[in-house]
Amino acid sequence: MYKISLITGDGIGPELSESVISVLNTIHDKSGVKFDIQKLLAGDIALKQYGKALPDQTLDAIKKSDVCMKAPVGESAADVIVVLRRMLDLYANIRPAKSYPGMNALKDGIDMVIVRENTEDLYTGQEFETPGAAVAFRIISEKASTKIAKYAFETARQRSGKKRVTCVHKSNVMRKTDGLFSRVCADVAKSYSDIQFDQMYVDACAMNLIRRPETFDVIVTTNLFGDILSDESSEVVGGLGMAPAANIGDNFALFEPVHGAAFDIAGKGIANPSSFILSAKMMLEWLGKKHNDPKCFEIARKLESAVYGVVNRGIKTVDIGGTKSTSEFTKEIVSLL
Repeated sequence: MYKISLITGDGIGPELSESVISVLNTIHDKSGVKFDIQKLLAGDIALKQYGKALPDQTLDAIKKSDVCMKAPVGESAADVIVVLRRMLDLYANIRPAKSYPGMNALKDGIDMVIVRENTEDLYTGQEFETPGAAVAFRIISEKASTKIAKYAFETARQRSGKKRVTCVHKSNVMRKTDGLFSRVCADVAKSYSDIQFDQMYVDACAMNLIRRPETFDVIVTTNLFGDILSDESSEVVGGLGMAPAANIGDNFALFEPVHGAAFDIAGKGIANPSSFILSAKMMLEWLGKKHNDPKCFEIARKLESAVYGVVNRGIKTVDIGGTKSTSEFTKEIVSLL
């Protein structure tokens, strides 16, 4: 019995959460993998109700769970996800980008993963103002760079296909910080002779994500660059609606859709739940690895196959040009699963 803490979020978050719960309940009922799901509040709704975007009782429940899933939250997102990343040391942000049929990807055959350092860089928020200027500290450490580089190479080793890691940085300008990141990645690469390794400046990478996205396998980069490039890669494969994400540490992980709370369509029942469902697929893979549970890997494969099968038949939600509601789309996936 895996205990899942589920932050239901703001905007379309509660709708997507019900979709994921429906999928997980199907797995619970039809397979040997069992879940105990606890709904939690965080974000704008929690701020209004408790005066804190991440209430103490929510944080306590997350710490007692085996894994966390988080639906999108609103304006207080930074007070939720950034805090959880640091507090739980979720140092690796994993963003797959894969072309699915009917999703308007730039090209077929795109299948990449962006491995982004999740705890440092400008995202530490160490900023201050002086007369006429504002200053931010950019921290890139050898320790964090080594951890994320090793995670990227291990990811490439586990994937089928290209077995390639591309280190992305801007060391020709930021010679100290990005220079350190580049050197560390190159040093780690020496221990992975079975993996191809190359380096690319971030502007060149942004260009090549448009020109030849099918050539990438695993991209490893710093926090800010990873944030930008992963959104670009999601759009390259057809939009954020198919973009799951994981925040992974040594002992805990949090899974979420990439997109925001989409208040403009909240309550209409037309949002595409695929990114959150694919996040559940990533969660199953992580549980399988952490607990040596082959059944989790099997169901993860079946769940992605179900999503693929539904969109391959041209079935879409209204928000991406289809005719199905969120619940109708979810029922199609549940049926195929």
